[in-house]
Amino acid sequence: QLVESGGGLVQAGGSLRLSCAASGRTFSTYAMGWFRQAPGKERVFVASINWSGRSTTYADSVKGRFTISRDSAKNTVDLQMNSLKPEDTGFYYCAARRGGISTTIAEFDYWGQGTQVTVSS
Repeated sequence: QLVESGGGLVQAGGSLRLSCAASGRTFSTYAMGWFRQAPGKERVFVASINWSGRSTTYADSVKGRFTISRDSAKNTVDLQMNSLKPEDTGFYYCAARRGGISTTIAEFDYWGQGTQVTVSS
């Protein structure tokens, strides 16, 4: 089970840190990812990290502003979001997959319930 936290309302230019806590199993050998879904739009890739934390990839829209990290000992994955923009608004989901890093929704096996992020202009 994956549980996201840390969402909320923030002004443009501000920061938020999302956290994803895993329970019920260890995800230390899984790649992890963050995805988001804006109102009326499809869910899209945001960031992903491999099992060791040494490899990451980001959507172009968040590159340089967001940082994904993991703490395998705590079974958590974080998403630090800086310089937030109104277009970052959406429901953010944490996901896990067996295997390597991926940007493809269909390749992720486990999903959290999501946390809302709202960025006001």
